[in-house]
Amino acid sequence: MPAPPLLALRGVCKRYGVLQVLEDIELEVRAGQVVALLGDNGAGKSTLVKVISGVAPADKGVIEWEGRNVQIRRPHDARDLGIATVYQDLALCGNLDVVGNLFLGREIRRFGFLDEVEMERRTRELLEHLATGVPDLRAPVVSLSSGQRQTVAIARSLLGDPRVLLLDEPTASLGIRQTNEVLDLVDRLRDRGLAVLLISHNMGDVKALADRAAVLRLGRNNGFFDVNTVSQEQIISSITGAAENVPRRMASREEEW
Repeated sequence: MPAPPLLALRGVCKRYGVLQVLEDIELEVRAGQVVALLGDNGAGKSTLVKVISGVAPADKGVIEWEGRNVQIRRPHDARDLGIATVYQDLALCGNLDVVGNLFLGREIRRFGFLDEVEMERRTRELLEHLATGVPDLRAPVVSLSSGQRQTVAIARSLLGDPRVLLLDEPTASLGIRQTNEVLDLVDRLRDRGLAVLLISHNMGDVKALADRAAVLRLGRNNGFFDVNTVSQEQIISSITGAAENVPRRMASREEEW
């Protein structure tokens, strides 16, 4: 009998006032897999990430962790389970150096003083496992490239040894070389056994990296795909709703005739 998914959502719903943002959402994320979460603007992707990360708890539905029901009502609940999130804005302090950003709010102290040596050692060790080129650890983050800042944000999320990583558009503002660096980084995280939920609009990134794709449309599931076997056109049709519009267009033409 196969092991249950690390994280699973069953019938999850979320409403803001009269607006039903998510309805009966199903999703599974397994260890050592990258699942791409796709959908047009307003499809509900960001809301779903907020539900999983505890920022905006679900109104209805079940969240399972390794097959058992859990409650995620606040970000602390998600962190305790082993869920980390890197948002699109990265939330880094540009005036602080790399070490300062990684340990902001969770500084290591020794005899009542900041243990800068230990924090720098752990930062270097973590970045050397993640990236091929380690930036100057004492350089202000604002001086780093976009790709390096993305790496720092991901490294900070890994300090708590999470098992599920949520990445919100990690390559949206990056050039080709920097995008490749981030994709290589995510690939290494998968090899380490992490489950990664990747929000992206870039089909090239999805085809190059993801194992499976889950499509949202108007707050509902609109398809699950094995990225290795499905065509890019099929996924795009699911995102845009092109497939469901074909019968309508055909019926309209028949009426005209």
